[in-house]
This record gives sequence, structure tokens and C-alpha cells, in this order.
Amino acid sequence: MATQKGLTQKQKKFCREYIYDWNATRSYLAAYPNTKNSNVASVLAVRMLGNDKVKEYISEIQKDLEKLAGISRMKVISEHMKMAFSSIAHLHNTWIERKEFESLTDEQKDCISEIDTKIRTEYEYDPENPKEKKPIQVEYVKIKLFDKQKALDSISKMLGYDAPGKLELTGKDGKDLMPITGITFDKE
Repeated sequence: MATQKGLTQKQKKFCREYIYDWNATRSYLAAYPNTKNSNVASVLAVRMLGNDKVKEYISEIQKDLEKLAGISRMKVISEHMKMAFSSIAHLHNTWIERKEFESLTDEQKDCISEIDTKIRTEYEYDPENPKEKKPIQVEYVKIKLFDKQKALDSISKMLGYDAPGKLELTGKDGKDLMPITGITFDKE
């Protein structure tokens, strides 16, 4: 990035912070932590945004945001693929016994949307002494994966599989009407 020249490290940090949420005061306080007064930071941040080199650097960061963030179309597709091709079976040893969370791969963990656990006290009957109930703790675990269909739809859209189709209509007498093309219907 050529426009970095002439900027201090703190000015560069201000610029990088600024593109997160466009909050100049917060960005200034992050870059210059010794500034304790937010009103002073606000005034100095506006002044900083008036600096031509700062404006150029912010513009340059915006242009290379994908590169700076380390995001690419392939990375996004890879993340969607994890979700699209995951299965709850990958999280179990048998149909009832689940794998220990620590033994799951990072890819398997990435597919989990939420985990809900509950511990309930239930009572076990002793056949030798039917009047006596023995309390036991039973753990219930509910695992929810991310939506496979949404991930598949996103992949299809990114790869262009759901391109607009052609719709042809005919009149009552069987004659073709003018073809309509380029219309897509979004699924909601």
C-alpha cells in the first residue's frame, strides 16, 4: 500500500479502526489511548479525517478490504461447504452415544450453531426394594447444526447455478405469447 508512507503508526491504526464501524471518536481513542476525554478525541478525530494522506489510506484500505481481512470467495464457499455437508452423525459414535466435544475436529465444531444442556434428577427403582427410589442425575444435550439448505442455496448462488430461467406463455388459442426472460423469483 503506497499511501502508507508519511503516516505514523498511530495514524495507520486510526484508519484501520475507522473502517470497522466508521466511528471516528472510538477509532481515535483506540489509536491514541492516552486521550482520556471523548470530546477532545472527537475534535481531533475530525481533524484527522481532514488529513489528505489519512483520507487516501482509508480509501485504499476500502479497496483492498477483502485482502486485508483475509477473505476470499473461496474461503466463503469453504465455510458454506462445511455446513452444507455436515451431519449430526459426525458428532456421534453410535446413534445414541455422542463424541466428546474435545475430540471433534475444528471443522465439526464450526458446524454447530448451538448446544443446549440440561441436567435433570430422575429416579431409578430398585427391584429388590420397590418402595425405595434412587435419585440419579441425567444429562440431556441438544445440538443444533447450522442450516444445511441455506448453505447449499448460498453455494448455488455464488457459483451461478440458479441463473435466471426462461418463461414462455401461450394464449387461450394455443398461440405463443411474447417470451419473458430475465425474471427470477426469490424463495423466502
